[in-house]
Amino acid sequence: MSDSRTRGLLRGTALATVLTLGLIVTVTGCSRQPEASGNGATTSQRAGPGGPFKLVDTQGRTVTNETLKGKPYAIFFGFTRCPDVCPTTMARMELLRKRLGTEADKMNVVFVSVDPEHDKKEDIASFLSMFDAPVIGLTGDPAELKRMEKSFKIYVERVPLPNGDYTIDHTARILLFDRDGQFVNTMDAKEPEAQAVTRLKRLIDA
Repeated sequence: MSDSRTRGLLRGTALATVLTLGLIVTVTGCSRQPEASGNGATTSQRAGPGGPFKLVDTQGRTVTNETLKGKPYAIFFGFTRCPDVCPTTMARMELLRKRLGTEADKMNVVFVSVDPEHDKKEDIASFLSMFDAPVIGLTGDPAELKRMEKSFKIYVERVPLPNGDYTIDHTARILLFDRDGQFVNTMDAKEPEAQAVTRLKRLIDA
């Protein structure tokens, strides 16, 4: 099967899951919800996730918390070999962007790999190519990623598999930041589509 056909099938499967279920399926080894935040709960900026970081995108360009300022953004932490949650989350963001119409270009979607051992910029670019939406894919030095996971309050744990490989447990929520880079709230994967679109419009208009 050709690469393009494979990407199309994978993309179609992920998007169909979103359209049919309206939620992200939580599976062992690919998601864990953060304990401190509720569904869409607003947190004070000082107590909330965020902070300085310096990573690189799929073109090798440096991206920092400062370069993302100017547009609000939705950021998700995952890995390219994630069997369900990560592709379905990105398909959901693709769907929400389509529902936003022309407003979608007024915000960014960011994907940060928590698997620097495997996910090089080429792997992230290939993963994101499955989705019909512009996404800023980021990776970087493992120590820098660990600092970012801590400051963004992201749970990440490598889980060994019997075959000698590994998977990763990680936070499955989407974090929303305003145009000044300040944390606003989280987007729960189970949130109804219409409500999610309304919240993204509010984020864009703020």
